[in-house]
Amino acid sequence: MKEPVLAQQIAAQLRRDILRGKLAPGASVKERDNAAELGVSRTPMREAIRLLATEGLVRLRPSRSPIVAQLDFKEVQDQTQVLVALEKLSAELACIHATRADIDGISRILARMEKHFDTMDPLDMFEVDMSFHAAIARASHNDALAETHTSFMQRLWRARYLSAVQRRNRERVVTQHGQIVDALRARDPRAAVAAIDIHLRNMAEDIRSVIAAENKETQSPESANGGQT
Repeated sequence: MKEPVLAQQIAAQLRRDILRGKLAPGASVKERDNAAELGVSRTPMREAIRLLATEGLVRLRPSRSPIVAQLDFKEVQDQTQVLVALEKLSAELACIHATRADIDGISRILARMEKHFDTMDPLDMFEVDMSFHAAIARASHNDALAETHTSFMQRLWRARYLSAVQRRNRERVVTQHGQIVDALRARDPRAAVAAIDIHLRNMAEDIRSVIAAENKETQSPESANGGQT
């Protein structure tokens, strides 16, 4: 397997470990140990860690092991404001430019969430949910917007996952997504923007207490880890 593909697969596994809390905030991500555990060389592991650093999930440190990043509420709040604006613009443009196939694809993602809401693993459901929002950005047929949306969505992976866990209910996952799809099918930009606003307006506030509790309980990286790769 080519190393860039392998690095992406390793990053996906480490990302899930971080989201599930197996790798807790402040924990060292030891390149050698993780490579040995996964049975891969250190080169794709190093690239996987770099990918996670660009997403804000891992913080790189000179001459020391990277650590799982701790969430900062102000940073999350700032990034969330940008992401919500991007989501609204994506929906608005998708109402104008999306093909019928685009909207049918978004609708199929919604149908999957509705069908498996009561049985799907929360992290799996979260990833399906994120694919729904990414599909709307792509349906805008504005490459610059879709790329920027992806970048900010990646930076908010963990914060958004915590928000999704906090607010997991059928109303939010099924009904609110359904309202977005209805607006897209009606080609109604105003309704689409309003539906996105209802769905995302409290995202940062929902995790304020989670971030505060997590940062209070987490030991400093320097005292908790030796910091050696």
